[in-house]
Amino acid sequence: MPLSDLRGNILAGLTSSFALVPECIAFALVAQVNPLMGLYGAFIICTITALFGGRPAMISGAAGSMAVVIVALVVQHGVQYLLATVVLGGLIMLLFGLLRLGKLVRMVPHPVMLGFVNGLAIIIAWSQLEHFKDAQGAWLAGRSLWVMLGLVLLTMIIVYVLPRLTRAVPAALVAIVGVSLLVAWLDLPTRTLADMAAIAGNLPTFHWPSVPLDLATLKIILPYAALMAMVGLLETLLTFNLTDEITETRGQPDRECVALGVANIVSGLFGGMGGCAMIGQTVINLSSGGRSRVSGAVSGVMILLFILFLSPLIERIPLAALAGVMFVVAQQTFAWGSLRVLGKVPLTDALVIIAVTVVTVCTDLATAVLCGIVIAALAFAWQHALELRSDVQVGKDGEKVYTPHGTLFFASTTRFQALFDAQQDPEQVQVDCRALHVMDHSAIAALETLSERYEKAGKVLSLRGLSQRNRDLLERAATRIPFQ
Repeated sequence: MPLSDLRGNILAGLTSSFALVPECIAFALVAQVNPLMGLYGAFIICTITALFGGRPAMISGAAGSMAVVIVALVVQHGVQYLLATVVLGGLIMLLFGLLRLGKLVRMVPHPVMLGFVNGLAIIIAWSQLEHFKDAQGAWLAGRSLWVMLGLVLLTMIIVYVLPRLTRAVPAALVAIVGVSLLVAWLDLPTRTLADMAAIAGNLPTFHWPSVPLDLATLKIILPYAALMAMVGLLETLLTFNLTDEITETRGQPDRECVALGVANIVSGLFGGMGGCAMIGQTVINLSSGGRSRVSGAVSGVMILLFILFLSPLIERIPLAALAGVMFVVAQQTFAWGSLRVLGKVPLTDALVIIAVTVVTVCTDLATAVLCGIVIAALAFAWQHALELRSDVQVGKDGEKVYTPHGTLFFASTTRFQALFDAQQDPEQVQVDCRALHVMDHSAIAALETLSERYEKAGKVLSLRGLSQRNRDLLERAATRIPFQ
């Protein structure tokens, strides 16, 4: 790697590490665990996925989407059950990758992707509003509010303007350091990272979760582990796709799933939270010039250095500077082009974009993506079913030939049956299947039902022109329909 690229990736990793710290602390507090658990998880997951994952430059850490999943578990059963859940969730992720199921992300429609990034952009921006509250949870007012707004605005201006002057140093890094120095020099009264939590600590140590190894424990943690794995894999693979688009390169989704699973297992065994890819920090890394594994590894290692040695400096970073950077990230993450195309794309696609965005904000990512996929799949099936049609010809001998065009599957069987008139047709009827695709068991059942209709009417229906695939499908089903 050229020296200039190495320098750029190191600076990008440093920048994204600054943004990782408050997010991981906040997510740990959401999960009602020690903030150090969030930082340990960030260090372990970010470093392992950066070094061994399938998508260089993608940043992973202790994510809020996974923190929300396990709040009830922590409240009811305690931290040790959380660690066991993280380990089991990691095993599920690992199995998912080993079975090469990561490629299933290609089944996610583009409107779902747009809704995903829009929803997360809103969540990123909305979560920054917590920094506009004091230690007691009351909204800032008076001078404190104006100082906070001014510093946030200054940070955003630096991030937007500096790239027009130079790209030698990441704009977000300059903004964070510059605003931190300004606050220290003017002794401005504003909240810093130290107001969230103390981040000083020791090296994470190996600790097997103190839970009974029996079926009762498995019954408790398995539902949470499965949900955690599903949410983590979804967010990771969708962020993976976004990173592919931004960098115009192709990663290895299965390898990323394996690395993420291993990272979560190690995190749980060393006292860390579970995690996955983080779209905000990934966007910061990419916009700062991060393109290789170096940037992700630096980001992870810096988290550990913050914990061990640099906490007195890091704790002095104003929350306003970090909020300003994340507001810019939210703006850059939101797919503004999706607003312009809402009136141009098919109505169902527009509905998917809006639905996934709203559900992501109101509930969780897994529910939103599943809703989007279901809506898109149903719309596709309905539209595809409407395309089924048939040409009809009557030969000189009075034999009638139907030539259906389209796909015969569960959604089109009713339309297929309506194409035929068993009562009015002659005694010999043929169905020319050269342009018909028989897809599933519903299609076979529809053909059998059609044959029975003609049989009851005292007439003979036969199939011809079947492709080898359709012929094999009917033979395996042992259907009684005569075909040539």
